[in-house]
Amino acid sequence: MTLILVHVGAIVSGLLFLALLYNLWRKDAHRSTNVDYGSSPPQPRGAWPIIGHLHLLSGQNHIAYTLGTLADKYGPVFTLRLGMQHAVVVSSQEAIMECFTTNDKCFANRPKSSAGEHLVYAHKQFGINDSPCWREMRNLISLELLSSSRLKATKKLRKSETITTIRRLYYETRRVRPSKVVISHWIEEMTSNIVAKMIVGKRYENAAATMEVERLRSIIREVACLSGQFVVSDVIPIPFLRWMDLQGHIKGMKRASKDLDGVIEEWIDECMKRRVIKGEEGEEQDLMDEVFSIVDDKFLIDAPTRQAIIKTFVVNIILGIFDTTSMYLTRLISVLTNHRQVMQRAQAEIDTNVGKQRWIQESDLNNLLYLQATIKETLRLYPPLPLSLPHEAVHECHVAGYLIPRGTQLFVNLWKLHRDPGFWPEPDRFLPERFLMTGHARAMDVRGQQFKFVPFGFGRRSCPGIAFAMELTSFTLARLVQGFDFSALVEVNEDGVSVERENPLEVLVSPRLSWQLYEQL
Repeated sequence: MTLILVHVGAIVSGLLFLALLYNLWRKDAHRSTNVDYGSSPPQPRGAWPIIGHLHLLSGQNHIAYTLGTLADKYGPVFTLRLGMQHAVVVSSQEAIMECFTTNDKCFANRPKSSAGEHLVYAHKQFGINDSPCWREMRNLISLELLSSSRLKATKKLRKSETITTIRRLYYETRRVRPSKVVISHWIEEMTSNIVAKMIVGKRYENAAATMEVERLRSIIREVACLSGQFVVSDVIPIPFLRWMDLQGHIKGMKRASKDLDGVIEEWIDECMKRRVIKGEEGEEQDLMDEVFSIVDDKFLIDAPTRQAIIKTFVVNIILGIFDTTSMYLTRLISVLTNHRQVMQRAQAEIDTNVGKQRWIQESDLNNLLYLQATIKETLRLYPPLPLSLPHEAVHECHVAGYLIPRGTQLFVNLWKLHRDPGFWPEPDRFLPERFLMTGHARAMDVRGQQFKFVPFGFGRRSCPGIAFAMELTSFTLARLVQGFDFSALVEVNEDGVSVERENPLEVLVSPRLSWQLYEQL
C-alpha cells in the first residue's frame, strides 16, 4: 500500500510539473502573440515548447559559429527564444552601431544570472546594472585605477614580471634545444604575479608560495570557466529547477565563490594591517590601498557594504586582467606556432628595428608595425569573447527598424562581424598584412570607434582596461618573440572561435639571442 501511494504521489507530482510547464509556455506564447510581428526581427523556425531554440545551440560547434550560420539565413538581426527568455542577435556594423550609440543607455543593463549572483557578489559588480554604484565603480576603474597615470606607475611592475619570466624560461630551455614547455602555465604564472602585485603588492616567488599561487590560479580558472556555463534555470525560471541544480553548476559556483572570497578576505586583512602600520599615506600604494582610499558613501547607495565593493572590484580585475590576458597571450603564441612565416617576419622586423644586442623597450613598440598588425589580426579572428555577454533592454526600442520589447536580451556576434566579407577580404584567412595595407583596416584600433573591429566591446560596456591589456600584451609578446623561437609539437587545431582553458598549450622553445643578453636581465 505504501509503495502504491509513493507511485501515485510521484505521478501526481509529475502531472503538476507538466501542468506548470504548460502554463508557463502558454504565458510565454501569449506574450509573443501580443508583439507586432510585422515589426519584429525574423525568428528561426523550430522553436519547441518551454525550451524555445535551445536545441539549435547544443551541437559541437561554438555558439558564435552556430549563430553566424543562422545570420546567413535570417539576416544580421534575428530573434531567438532561449527557454522562456526572448533574445535578439545582431552581427552587422549598422545594427551594432545603433545598439550602442542611439540605444546605448537602453542596453546598459545585464540580465540576472546564476553566475552574476554567485560569482560576483549578487549583481553588485560594475558589470551588471546601470546604477549609481555601477557608475561609480566604472569611474573608479577607468579614471583612477586604469588611467594613464596608473599605467605609468605599473610600467615597472609589468616590465619586471616579463623579465623574470624570460630569464626563467631561458634557464629552463638553454640546455636542450628545443625544449618542451607548457607555455600557457608560464603565462598564467606571470599574469597572476602581475595581478597579485598590482592589487596587494604581493609576489609569489619562492618555494613556500608555490602552493598558494597554484591555488590562486586554480580558483581563477574555475571561476572563469563557471562564469561561462549555461544554467537551465536562468532561462527557464522555475524555482525547483534552480533548487535541484541538475547540472551541478550552481553548486560549483557557490564553492568557487567561497574559495575566491577566502583569498580576497586574506588580501583585505593584509591591506588593513599594512594601512595601520604605515598610515593612510604610504610610500607606495597598491590598488587595494587606492580602493580603500577612494570608496566612500556614494558607492553604498545600492551596495551593502564597503567591503562588498572592494571584493567586487577585485573579482572584476582578476577576471578582466588575469583570465582574459593570459588566455589571449596563449592564443597569440598558438597562432604564431601555427603560422611560422608570420613569427619569422615579426622576428625579422624586431631584428631590423632593435637588433640582437639589446632587449626591446616599450618605446620601440610603435616602430613594430607588423607585430602590432599580428596582434590585431589575432583579435579579429579570435576576440576574447566571440559572442558578447548579454545585455538587457530596459525599455522598448528599435534596432534596424525592428521593435525590441523591454526585457529582451541582446547578444552581439563579434565572430560574425569580424568575418564580414564585405569589409574583410578573405575573412577566414590569417593575414596580418591587411592591417598594413592602405585603407580603413590600417587606421583601425582596438577601441572599435567604427564598429567593424570591436574585440573589447563597445559603448558603456566596453572593457575599461583596454589600454592596460594592450600594453601588457604588446610588450610581453615582443620580448618573447625577440628572445625565443616557438614551434608546435603538433599543429594546434584552430577552431576559428575560441581558446579552450581545459587544454594547456605545450610548445617547443629555443633561445635565439646570445647568452649574455639573458644573463644581464
